Amino acid sequence: MNDEVMEAPLPAAADDYDASSIELLSGLEGVRKRPGMYIGSTNLTGLHHLVWEIVDNAVDEAVNGYGKKITVTLHKDGSLSVEDEGRGVPVDIHQKTGIPAVQLIYTALHAGGKFNSKAYQVSGGLHGVGATVTNALSEWLKVTVYLKGKIYEISFKDGGKLDVPLRVIGETRKHGTTVCFKPDPTIFPNTRFSYETIANRLEEKSYLLAGVRFVLVDENTNTKREYYCEHGLREYVASLVREKTPMGEIIDFSGEYNGIRMEVALQWCTQDYNENIYSYANDVRTADGGSHETGFKQGLTKCLNDWAQASGLLKAGVSLEGGDIREGLTAVISVKVPEGKLEYEGQTKGKLGTPEALPALTSLVSTRFSYYLNEHRDFGVDLVKKCEASREAREAARKAREAARGTRKKTPELIISDKLAAAQGKNYKQNELFIVEGDSAGGSAKTGRDRSYQAILPLRGKPLNTYGLPISKVTENLEFSTLIQTIGAGVGPDFDVEESHYGKIIIMTDADTDGAHIQTLLLTFFYNFMKPLIDHGMVYIAQPPLYSVYRKSDAKKHIYCWSEEELEKARNKIGPGYGIKRYKGLGEMNPSQLAETTMNRATRQLLRVEIEDSLLLEKKMSILMGKDSSPRWDWIKENVRFVLDDEFASILKGETQNG
Repeated sequence: MNDEVMEAPLPAAADDYDASSIELLSGLEGVRKRPGMYIGSTNLTGLHHLVWEIVDNAVDEAVNGYGKKITVTLHKDGSLSVEDEGRGVPVDIHQKTGIPAVQLIYTALHAGGKFNSKAYQVSGGLHGVGATVTNALSEWLKVTVYLKGKIYEISFKDGGKLDVPLRVIGETRKHGTTVCFKPDPTIFPNTRFSYETIANRLEEKSYLLAGVRFVLVDENTNTKREYYCEHGLREYVASLVREKTPMGEIIDFSGEYNGIRMEVALQWCTQDYNENIYSYANDVRTADGGSHETGFKQGLTKCLNDWAQASGLLKAGVSLEGGDIREGLTAVISVKVPEGKLEYEGQTKGKLGTPEALPALTSLVSTRFSYYLNEHRDFGVDLVKKCEASREAREAARKAREAARGTRKKTPELIISDKLAAAQGKNYKQNELFIVEGDSAGGSAKTGRDRSYQAILPLRGKPLNTYGLPISKVTENLEFSTLIQTIGAGVGPDFDVEESHYGKIIIMTDADTDGAHIQTLLLTFFYNFMKPLIDHGMVYIAQPPLYSVYRKSDAKKHIYCWSEEELEKARNKIGPGYGIKRYKGLGEMNPSQLAETTMNRATRQLLRVEIEDSLLLEKKMSILMGKDSSPRWDWIKENVRFVLDDEFASILKGETQNG
């Protein structure tokens, strides 16, 4: 075999590639052509980014001392409005362009008051494109300004084109700005805003802006919520650890360094093996961290090691690693960076790049936390012991894995459970573990699988709710003990994703409420005790079909459907004389059907589990999986619409009888 890499010759230049091939996008055309560059994507995350840009403008007014109330309203026509009590967007004529300033702000990229430190000492804006992008990606947008006794209005349509020029429509004693917009359905596949997503963001803002009231109104359901906080980040951390077992009290401190204002609140929790750090720059969530978060971690590690060494709690030459220190830690970091120093990486502002923030947080944490430890020595001793226990457990797990590597080839594969049908392949990254609901479906899955790389583990009923449980209780449970041994990579602080016996963990349950509940319980376990599996994209939800449409004269000819839209298309394709089978459970499919629709790599559909917003997930888990039932019941009443089974059955029956 010739190992030489052969390079393909360059294709002949196309004759029609010349100056006329270069497309120049003017105005907002570039935003509409490549929306992902400005809002990340056109899915629901991108859709809500339009909201955040307008809300952040209102927040910037409040941060700088203008206004104490921000109202967000979801309207019946699918539009959304944001109203603030700020100074009001300027309406006078901009000298260089000759057009009203408000028109310039909403139609020109890199135009805004955030570039001027006199207008905004601190702001979340940086590039001057936020409001413009929202306008560019909207079917229409209207700005109402309450300024100096008058009400001004200007409106745009079709992605930022001027519809009605700026005009005075009345008089008022109010001051502030209201922006109302409707997302463009030609840009976004789904233009329906999520009330819960927006509610979570406004609650988040209320913790960061103590003293500012946030109001969320949904005209579709006549629902109204208000968020108001007086004690800032302390209340924020308290809300995040509500269902956990705290270790000590909430610690908070603040300070200023080279013009950067900083606030930190943190608390450790026992029986929690995850690290939960949420950071903000100028009240904008930095989900990807940045220099402020790095500085916090470095300061924490340095401070605790220095204090433990000085207190004689660590042996000479021994130090605690950052990961051991932060195990079970929940912390919120908020920095206010002045104009001129604020740097984000990317327009979506997911990561702070301001270099001065790193030494600022390192200095603050190492100084103030050291002072706290000196004043609360008993807590410091307990914390060092907890960190040492984490380090010892990690070291013991590492040694055990190394020993296992040396003996793995010599030791026959153990039969962990009589229910487990193990995969024969030894290429662990290619192997798949199906966690299947019930023995009936498990039997079909075992028969229909490709045993060379697929393993089947049927469940015995519903799993245990592991949220808030100590690891000892989890490992005592037969189902989870079996699952832990089957995956073979440890659990909790000992878990090592590289040791997993499977590259994919696939949850396969019935498409009903019980199946959804089982999925939730399993995902709760993975999140709390094997989170790296989710972080590495190794956990999936199988997607069994909901329907099979067949020709009554020839039942062998059928089309599987995973949605109502696919069902309608299948009915039309088969035509008169069709029948519909509704799959109520996996056990209703024979092995070949289950394999073809749900297990075969070439034909199946898998839903990969990803954590898009770790903060929202953490809060919702405490509500939905926690011990306190009252917030869970409140959530159900506000978010779940109950439908009579008879109503669904009559609809399905009517469809099935057609033809």
